[in-house]
Amino acid sequence: MHALRNAGVAVLYQDRDLKMVWGRNMRAPWVSSDGEAGQNMLPAAQAERLDMARRKVVATGKTERFEIGMPAEDGMRWFEIWVDADLDDSGAVKGIVTTKVETTEQKRREQTLRTLLREVSHRSKNLLAIIQGIASQTGRYSDGIADFLTRFRGRLQSLASSQDLVTSSNWRGARLRELVAGQVGRYGPDPVNSLRFEGANPFLNPNAALHIGLAMHELAVNSVSYGALSRPDGFVEVVAGLEGEPDDLSLSLAWHERIAPHKQPKNGKRFGSVALERVVPASLNGAAKLDIGNDRLDYSLTVPHGNFEID
Repeated sequence: MHALRNAGVAVLYQDRDLKMVWGRNMRAPWVSSDGEAGQNMLPAAQAERLDMARRKVVATGKTERFEIGMPAEDGMRWFEIWVDADLDDSGAVKGIVTTKVETTEQKRREQTLRTLLREVSHRSKNLLAIIQGIASQTGRYSDGIADFLTRFRGRLQSLASSQDLVTSSNWRGARLRELVAGQVGRYGPDPVNSLRFEGANPFLNPNAALHIGLAMHELAVNSVSYGALSRPDGFVEVVAGLEGEPDDLSLSLAWHERIAPHKQPKNGKRFGSVALERVVPASLNGAAKLDIGNDRLDYSLTVPHGNFEID
């Protein structure tokens, strides 16, 4: 009795006429509203299926095993059913034993796992598409194989860093401040003082985290080569703000730094600027502007609300 109750197993014994002889651990939906064991709490189709299985076991003596599901307030409930014959010494059926084990939690775990696997597959395909695009554009703007490998490895490491934040949050995404700090900290001469972050800190969805992380990577690499992070005491400023109505907010992200005029790149457009001005905003349905002056670099990115959440 203790084992049955602790395991959540219900057992019902019936004679050949399907009259109840005894029951153990009988709970809803296996008992009626007046406490009598029966089928009247089951949906009609499931009750009929169970009755047919019992009559078949009485007629053949062979075990029937099947699964039934029924609606409940918090979703479907699932049960594994065994109907076994109780045979006398001559092999004749003198009764039947119906064993019921609820498998609802197992079913829900299986459904959750299938959902997660589909999500992993979907996000993996998205990530591979991003990598393919980065490889193609990096090759287009590289001066040779060595230059390509250096830049491509850096961008892959940037994606990996952002992806780590996404997976550590069970695929929810990443905090903006943590994402920016991680990308800048990989290149700044002083990880503590290289970044001055101000403003909002929303939770970015996975797609936004990967693309904004890529933008921060390109800005940081450029800064190490030509800008503020090329100096021991240099730093960059990142300011984040929320604009618009509460139900239609947008995220404004701005990067500011001082640069040395003689260190600005001389070879025109490269993948970094293409990513900042076209690839990243297009992937987020947003808008961006890159402004390089004589002594300053300013980058602004506007991200619609569908890409982030506010606590």
